Amino acid sequence: MSEKSYYDVLGVSKEASEADIKKAYRKLVRKYHPDVSDLPNADEKIAEINNAYETLKDEDKRREYDAIGANPFAGQGGFGGFGGGGSGGSAGGGFRGEVIKDQFGVGARCGGGGVRVDDIFSAFGQGGNHQAGGRQAGGAGFGGFEGFEDFARQAQAESNAGQDQHAEINVTLDSVYQGDDYNIKLQVPVRQANGQMTHEQKTLSIKIPKGITEGKQIRLAGQGSASYSGGKNGDLFLKVKIDHPANIRIDGADVYQTVNVMPWEAGLGDKITVDTPAGKLGVNIPAGSKSGNNLRLKGKGIPAKTAGDLYLTLNIVNPPISTDAQKQAFEALKDSFADVDIAR
Repeated sequence: MSEKSYYDVLGVSKEASEADIKKAYRKLVRKYHPDVSDLPNADEKIAEINNAYETLKDEDKRREYDAIGANPFAGQGGFGGFGGGGSGGSAGGGFRGEVIKDQFGVGARCGGGGVRVDDIFSAFGQGGNHQAGGRQAGGAGFGGFEGFEDFARQAQAESNAGQDQHAEINVTLDSVYQGDDYNIKLQVPVRQANGQMTHEQKTLSIKIPKGITEGKQIRLAGQGSASYSGGKNGDLFLKVKIDHPANIRIDGADVYQTVNVMPWEAGLGDKITVDTPAGKLGVNIPAGSKSGNNLRLKGKGIPAKTAGDLYLTLNIVNPPISTDAQKQAFEALKDSFADVDIAR
């Protein structure tokens, strides 16, 4: 067993709090994750960090680990204290490493975090064989630390998941307001029985959650790339892009819609009906309104967890003049406001 303790791996003291351990772990993951680190042994380093954290973050596992550290030869024979080996011992020490998720945003994955440490330790116990990754790992077949390293590499390779895949999905604004079901077709990499990777077309049914906003991602577990080493498939992340009419602008959960109004509606004030993403709404236009004024309809934006607002931006338009009567009406309007001076 390595002389380096789990506390040393994380760079914390034995008296470190749970918060200190978590903080140190996240700092190390950001430094040594294979996606950002140039170290050739980044996978091994991150697996070591992950194993340490999986033990120390759990109160019961940490207590057991500390007890083993105080008496490393407890139990019968050599490494029996870790594996639970010896007469009547149970295989497996209970320390597990797993894939590191979401340390670098959606879809970030650590390639070396899948080593099951309890499988490795139990291989040194005296109590029977231990099933690990579909292979029998007997305590007598490892031959010291060289066997330990070989087994760790094998377990890691067999548990590595396939790569996550990322794509965009275009949805309508109505779908965002109501929720909807979509079907999409993708060319996805698939691992065949002979180990070769091919591409196959797959149709996936997607549930568009009501209230989802632009840029959010929908995760489809197991729909990413297949693993070259027989592990789990990666995940597919679909980034949401909202299609909307030209007179609409979206800012987070808030929706801005340009609405055309007649000069007399803006000048005198009026109640009009507007067709909005939230449905047909009756809106009161205040007297003296100007182009560019926003009318705020609280809670009528995208119905996210915190609903956005709908802003109706007024745009005053002149009606077409096609008859003599309409022309005379504008002439009368001109005469009525002859003494009004406006800045130009």
